[in-house]
Formats: sequence, C-alpha cells, structure tokens
Amino acid sequence: MYESKRPYEKQKLNLPFTGICSFAKYPICTNLDELDAHIAIIGVPYDMGAQWRSGTRFGPRSIREGSTLYSFGLNGSYDPERDEVFLAPPLKIVDCGDVDIVHGDLQQSFENIEEAVRKIISKGAFPVILGGDHSITIPVAQALDSLGSLCAIQIDAHLDWADERSGQRYGHGSPMRRMAEMDHFNEMVQLGIRGIGSSIKEDFDDARAYGSVILSPKQIRKIGIDGVLSRIPKGGCYFLTIDVDGIDPSICPGTGTPSPGGFSYDEVNALLEAIVQRGEVVAFDFVEVAPAYDPTGMTGQTAARLILDLMGFITKKWEKENRKAFASETIEA
Repeated sequence: MYESKRPYEKQKLNLPFTGICSFAKYPICTNLDELDAHIAIIGVPYDMGAQWRSGTRFGPRSIREGSTLYSFGLNGSYDPERDEVFLAPPLKIVDCGDVDIVHGDLQQSFENIEEAVRKIISKGAFPVILGGDHSITIPVAQALDSLGSLCAIQIDAHLDWADERSGQRYGHGSPMRRMAEMDHFNEMVQLGIRGIGSSIKEDFDDARAYGSVILSPKQIRKIGIDGVLSRIPKGGCYFLTIDVDGIDPSICPGTGTPSPGGFSYDEVNALLEAIVQRGEVVAFDFVEVAPAYDPTGMTGQTAARLILDLMGFITKKWEKENRKAFASETIEA
C-alpha cells in the first residue's frame, strides 16, 4: 500500500511545523557556560517598560515561530537576486533560549539581561537579541562596553530620548538617551523617526545637541541610501537596534505603538545591507514585536526574515574578509 513507484533516499525533513520551535530551527544551547558558536541568539521576554499596549513579552516566541518558515535553509539559503548562499556551514548558529525575567523587578531583570549578553561576548559569539520592549536595549547596550567605541544605529518610528517620566528612567521611550550617557557610545544615527508624538521638542533638541543624525522615512527616500551612508561614520563599529514599528504598520501591525508612514521590508533590507558594508556591526537587537495585535503572524515572520537577512549580510562579509568562521575553513555551497 505504501510502496513508492520510484526509488528514493529517505531523509529527515525537520519541517517548520515539527520539533521544538527554536529560532529558524537552529540547535539549542541554554547553558551559556557551554556556548560554542559564532552567533548566539537569545530572547528577552520583557514588557515592563511599555507605556501603552503590553505584550512584547511574547515577542521572542512569536519571532521564533515566524522563523520556522525559513528553517529549510540549515545548510544555507540561496538568494537568487544576489546569487549568494547565506548562513551556510561551517557557520555555527545556536538559540540560547531566553533570559530569565523576574516579574515586577526591573533591576533584577536588567541585571540578568546584561549578564547574559556579557557572557555571550566573553565566549566569542556574536549576540543577537530578540525583544521584548525597547527598554531592554539599555542593559544590552551596557553589556557591550568591552567592544570599544561604538556608534548606535537605530531603526524606529520613535526617538526614544525621554529622560524620565515621573522618575522612571528605564522605560521603552528612553533607551537612546540612556545609551548616549554610556562612555562607550560616541555617535548615534536614528532612522525612520516620524510623526507627532515621537518625542517632545526638548528631547529632539537634546539628541541633536549630542550630535545624533535623525532622519525620517520621507527624508531617507529623498536622499537615498548613499545620502544615509554619508551621515554614518565609515569604518566604525556599530550596534544596531531595530524596533519593528520602524516598519509601516500595514506590514507589521503587531506592535504596541504603531505609527503610519514607516519603511517597507525592502527599504529596511537595503538599509541593513548598506550599513553592514559601511563598517562593522558588533551586535544587534530586534524589539517591540507584540503578537497579540497581529492575528496573521506576519509581524513575527517579517521580523524573523529581517533578522536572518542581517545575520546573512554580516556573516557573508566575514566570509569575504576571511574572518571568524571562515578563517581556516571553506564554505561548501
């Protein structure tokens, strides 16, 4: 009854809907003391910093679920537009699970986030952080102080330069100001900022006084990618923080603070590729996915695609520069 009419070699397919839902079905390593990888992905299921709609604590889970669609590429993914194979062996990518969050305890949760990112860096792995609301970027950024002088590059609808609100300095509207106060951050580029309510005028004044480059999607479309790159320090070391509300809510509605007039997927993809070529990306996070507001699941899926895109651009550059995973090994396409 079950005989095949044509001979074939039986394989284990590991389809997207089977198995444990790690990021893109990559291997799991939840004990950071045993971490041995080039890229370590870790979730931060935290939303105590949200000022309006909560739910980003489920962001890492949603991104992981969306990423399984792309799990066919564990031996590398071919991009026909670029005629390149991305994220292929011998590159080692692992999912480290989630940082432990203590409900109602901001300080302990932030300490756990910072400790986890520091541990990943100490193991020589590249950290990729799945948020969580944007306040998680504060301890993530603090953990990068061993990587030298950094330029923060933000893709976001909102400026996130609030100083404090009734004494609260660590909400999701404050990460860029808190980053500007850290000694290891010296430059800042903020892309996609738009709309009434992004921040008060005084916050914009303070960000500009710091030296931040602030560009809206309309301005970026006018000056083009080359115009953006001319405002980013060439050859610098970059930390990228990507808020999903930088993308237009018609594409990614699953976020707590959606803002019309955002980027398309292709625009963000092109920006990320250009930034990678401009300097060295040393870490990145992707925040503010709140799946409860998107029953289609497209927000988490789009986030996962952009994360994989960015990982691909970064590691392809490593390969071409004969670095890290590719120092003594050759990728087999």
